Amino acid sequence: MSATDNHYILRTDISSMPLEWVSFEEAIKLYYNEQIAYTCGETFYTARGGINALTQKRSTIKVNSIIATYGNNPYPNYTPPLNNPALFRRDRFMCMYCGERIRHRFLSRDHVRPLSLGGKDEWQNVVAACRSCNNHKAGQTPEQAGMQLLAIPFVPTHAEYIYLQARKILADQMEFLLNHFPRSSRLRADLRH
Repeated sequence: MSATDNHYILRTDISSMPLEWVSFEEAIKLYYNEQIAYTCGETFYTARGGINALTQKRSTIKVNSIIATYGNNPYPNYTPPLNNPALFRRDRFMCMYCGERIRHRFLSRDHVRPLSLGGKDEWQNVVAACRSCNNHKAGQTPEQAGMQLLAIPFVPTHAEYIYLQARKILADQMEFLLNHFPRSSRLRADLRH
């Protein structure tokens, strides 16, 4: 297994706003098509091509861990899609009712205001919950069930969502992303501890 198997390159727009994770192959295409405005971070991968018949030199492309591409953020009012892996990571794999840290497969998505009572399936109405707490709460609000939320659900910013999507983040990428989290970000506070 190579270093590129589990790591991705962070792609930003020209103003350094994080946009997405790309594979090293996708990054090489961006370099080759001259779509890279500038780079940050460490050299992540060096791609070696063929040998030029005239110069006898081998072509290489050094791919950095953070690349900025031309153009501005195409998602200025972006709301990240809600999915359980990102939700559970946002809530630190912890039941937001009893506080137990639980493995991913034993967590469930709980609607703070149940769908049956007009709640919506959106970031600010869902939390990670253990199956026991979710079953106990059933179709009630936390108040009706006599339960208390440990943290208020929130919509992650684009940079926070990019963090939540990643499996492995290099140190320079993490530092870069943290600089794009809001100062009041719960995720920022969690990562600093």
